[in-house]
Amino acid sequence: MKKLLYICALVFVSSLSAQEINWMTFDEALAAQEKTPKKIIVDAYTTWCGPCKLLDKNTFSDQQVADFINENYYAVKFNAEGTEEVNYLDNVYTNPGYDPNRKGRNSPHEFTRAMKLRGYPSIVFFDEKGNYIQPVVGYKTPRQLEIFLKMIANDDYKDLTTQEKWQAYQDSFKYTFGK
Repeated sequence: MKKLLYICALVFVSSLSAQEINWMTFDEALAAQEKTPKKIIVDAYTTWCGPCKLLDKNTFSDQQVADFINENYYAVKFNAEGTEEVNYLDNVYTNPGYDPNRKGRNSPHEFTRAMKLRGYPSIVFFDEKGNYIQPVVGYKTPRQLEIFLKMIANDDYKDLTTQEKWQAYQDSFKYTFGK
């Protein structure tokens, strides 16, 4: 009987634990879009990047962020200096300059260059058809990331064509994520 109660308690506690983001590869996200169209969010990181690790620890582990991303996006974890092969817009992107013996910084992946990324972490958005929208560079708290997540998910970015419109959008945005 004690074992049964222990197992029930363990199952209950496990169900209360924080939901994680359902990460996938970029190719998997594009394939998923063909079945069920959804926008894509890419976390472009490197293994040596401290702010990238903080983004995982503080932001992507936040329950509200994880829930919103899982509901509205296909989430991609992409090592911007890694060796993953990416098939995008009839091109195959690799990292021919990658040096497995190198410690720290390595050669940028060709897909990193194609997305025109200049800093890490970068959070990159693509629409439901896989078209590039924009990157957001640098570490963001859950609250700082919220405006971008919702602006892209709701297609509000399409109307933000001037600095004045972007400023007005920021001024009127109602934050709901904590921190």
